[in-house]
Amino acid sequence: MKISIMEWENQTSSSDFILMGIFSHTPTHMFLFSLVLGIFTVAFLANTIMVLLIYLDTRLHNPMYLLLSQLSLMDLMLICTTVPKMAYNYLSGRRSISAAGCEAQIFFYVSLFGAECFLLAVMAYDRYVAICYPLQYHNLMNWKICGVMVASSWILGCLDGIVDVAATLSFSYCGSREIAQFFCDLSALLSLSCTDTSTFETLVFICCVLMLLFPLLLIVISYTRVIMAVIRMSSEEGRHKAFTTCTSHLLVVGMYYGAAMFIYMRPTSNRSPTQDKMVSSFYTILTPMLNPLIYSFRNKDVAKAFSKVLEKGKFRE
Repeated sequence: MKISIMEWENQTSSSDFILMGIFSHTPTHMFLFSLVLGIFTVAFLANTIMVLLIYLDTRLHNPMYLLLSQLSLMDLMLICTTVPKMAYNYLSGRRSISAAGCEAQIFFYVSLFGAECFLLAVMAYDRYVAICYPLQYHNLMNWKICGVMVASSWILGCLDGIVDVAATLSFSYCGSREIAQFFCDLSALLSLSCTDTSTFETLVFICCVLMLLFPLLLIVISYTRVIMAVIRMSSEEGRHKAFTTCTSHLLVVGMYYGAAMFIYMRPTSNRSPTQDKMVSSFYTILTPMLNPLIYSFRNKDVAKAFSKVLEKGKFRE
């Protein structure tokens, strides 16, 4: 026996939050919801394939592809943190999320966001070493150094997630528990607290500045030196290859950092729930799909590895 949405909401725990979502049940929104599911499917498959290809093909066992696999893994986890719950709520009509579920979303979302910021800086450094110091690349970016950099990206991201979750757990929430987002966004959740969160919001802003601007500064410095080195190259083929790799990475960085800075580095007075939803959906749903398509599948080595897997599958049949 089905129950109405109102009856179901009356049965939910008083500690649950309500995710307002981004779609209604109009024909236009149903089409947009289907489009989001399509994007999710492509992102899920593309990133999963990237991780598996790099793991299975020994030709891709080098630092650059290790970093690519970590980027795909982060994007895969990021899109799985928000979209499945949003889809379930939309299809079932049950818009609530438990306090524990909300904290879990905040932890994974913030941790992956921070980890990807640092990973993109590591990827820029990798290209800087490869282009500016090709003969010393295997010493400057060996497996040990690369592993430490990747682990540091994950650890720094997780530390930020732990701090944010611990802080939000300490606040009291009263009155409306409706979150004006399709997932438990930290800033949207803080606006519901009846505790004074101004000090914590200032701390979050400072952390965002550090986690966004510090890696971005490293990226800018790395690519400034890369561009100068590429311009001095005598080989036309070498310049073309270097620019192809760099433009792909810079496009990914531009999409990710542009959306993130718009969300987290604007004054609170200038924020609009509608704008936040649109931009959040861009870099939590669309960017994880575009990253492997822009940065990975344009790569000839990845294309060869994918073709090799397809040929093996046909041979077994």
